[in-house]
Amino acid sequence: MQIKNDSKNPLVNVGFLFQKSIQAFNLKLDREKIVLFQKQHLLHQKFHIPHPALQDFVSNIMIVEADLNHIKQSVICPFPPTPQNCIYFYINDPVQTQKLGTAAFTKKAPSIIVGPQLTRVNLEMGKNHLMLCVSFHPGGLFRLLGIPMKHFFDEDVDAALLFSDAEISSINQQLKEANSWQHMKNIVELFLISKIDKLKTLLPFDMAMKELVKSGGTMSMESTASLSCLSLRQFERTCNERIGLSPKLFARLVRFSKAYRLKESQQQLSWTSIAYSSGYFDQMHLIRDFKEFAGVTPRFLEDELTATPLRLQANIKI
Repeated sequence: MQIKNDSKNPLVNVGFLFQKSIQAFNLKLDREKIVLFQKQHLLHQKFHIPHPALQDFVSNIMIVEADLNHIKQSVICPFPPTPQNCIYFYINDPVQTQKLGTAAFTKKAPSIIVGPQLTRVNLEMGKNHLMLCVSFHPGGLFRLLGIPMKHFFDEDVDAALLFSDAEISSINQQLKEANSWQHMKNIVELFLISKIDKLKTLLPFDMAMKELVKSGGTMSMESTASLSCLSLRQFERTCNERIGLSPKLFARLVRFSKAYRLKESQQQLSWTSIAYSSGYFDQMHLIRDFKEFAGVTPRFLEDELTATPLRLQANIKI
């Protein structure tokens, strides 16, 4: 019996839906293969423990390399905010960023300082991406610069504006000429060690905020203030100066970042499982934070990640 090509025919509708489901399943398999290929071949990164003289204010030094020459189209990756303050050195191709809610991409300086961020950016990577990132413990960038972190809120600054232009230019050139990743690490460490004599004093507050981060943002404000040896009012004032955010907002950002990085590194996990593992009271609180910090719902962001060739936060150390 021949079935007419009639949209009102239920058999035709069933066949059409079956065909679409098969196409969707095949697309899912293709994306999984792409992700597997990307993890194996595209992104190479290594975390270095900083020199002992730096360890009370520097968390780690990360180097990332990605050869994207075989990808014809532009490589654009979502990069939601993290609780870390960082200095980035772009050694080969520059990177361009687009802040959520804006249309244009902006070319970044070869070395930038990034303070407290709450707004997601999209990163457009160069074809020969090589980057060194210095990640600071909570309060560490304030101790290095001596500038209240509120002045860096949701902005990045050319490092040459805060250090001498000649000094940063020299470091950028040395990084380009370095013969190994270890050599690159040594160059940046020597630069940071030269600044130690002007470093702001380490406070109990800084140690308490490290514990807050270790807890995944779940430690109570009262407990964190107590570890800081401060009243709640003093604790909030100090947090705004040295972190650039209120304590509660910073704790939310820590918790969100853990949830987001779990999804990047373990895509098979359900959002319910991620919410539970990240210390959320329920999935609605997770959705609220994703809307605020990533600009989209978890489900929509998952679709974006599937179409993205790189997982930039999957393995970063907070």
